[in-house]
Amino acid sequence: MNLWQNYIRPKTLAEAINVFSSAPKPLAPIAGGTDLLLDLEQGRHSPVSTLVDVTEIEELLALEIRDDALFVGAGVPVNRIVLDPLVGAHAQALVEACELIAGPQVRNVATLGGNVAHALPAADGTIALLALDVQAEIATLALSTSIGTTVSGAERRRSGGTRRIPFGELFVGPGKSSIKHGEELIVGFYIPIQETLKVSQTFRVSSCFKRIMRPQGVALPIINVAIWLEREKDSIKDIRIAVGPGASTPWRASEAEKVLIGKSLNNETVETALESLLSQVGFRSSARRASADYRRHLVSTLFKETLETAWSRAG
Repeated sequence: MNLWQNYIRPKTLAEAINVFSSAPKPLAPIAGGTDLLLDLEQGRHSPVSTLVDVTEIEELLALEIRDDALFVGAGVPVNRIVLDPLVGAHAQALVEACELIAGPQVRNVATLGGNVAHALPAADGTIALLALDVQAEIATLALSTSIGTTVSGAERRRSGGTRRIPFGELFVGPGKSSIKHGEELIVGFYIPIQETLKVSQTFRVSSCFKRIMRPQGVALPIINVAIWLEREKDSIKDIRIAVGPGASTPWRASEAEKVLIGKSLNNETVETALESLLSQVGFRSSARRASADYRRHLVSTLFKETLETAWSRAG
């Protein structure tokens, strides 16, 4: 039995959205396919009539500075992210997260967009992006099919066919994305770059990602933490903390952030922040990963190590 009946490979974003409108339904976009193909084979995904291969769409493969942000296309393989000097300079947490996704062969084809679209509350790339406060660019059926391949990406964005949303708005539940299936496509992610902070002798920014996984080699995180912080001399000017899985969707430790902002990093401050995190987090038990109690035990060490590394990098 065939897992799909039609396989289409559009060359442009406009063509892809046109395919979404005209191709036999149901349909699904595919890039690396490291999750989708297994889900189709094993019956965890509803039947698909059309697969739309997005691996040749230029807009989804871009990795570049755009104004005050680093743009990472949703179709960029995670191993390319690991090796790219721009990502290493501006989003070290994302490099560290992508470096831990599955094994080397999978990382060569798996994409950041696929990691996010799967909408798991502890996906490594997703947790790193949440701490980095990114915006996601989404293409919709509103994109005019009359736009030709010679039109620039900026002109396409002005056409009204794409929109940017805060990253957290992509998720509505475990494995459930807000992206309209068969109508919308994640184009990429905008990671803020603060130019004045990069050259300042007073303010420094940094990020860090760490995780704990099962020792048997199964590439599933028991728990992971990503932290971005802005340091002003010996105090934390701003901070974002993402923990997976901390809730039914990718989760920020907002109460712990409030504790740390404006404070120096010392044992008392860290312990108070940890107490706030534990009072807010919603760890759950998983037969494949760990119990909620075990995660609460592990997060203490992991949170402290991640925070101290990010603090040191910004020093």
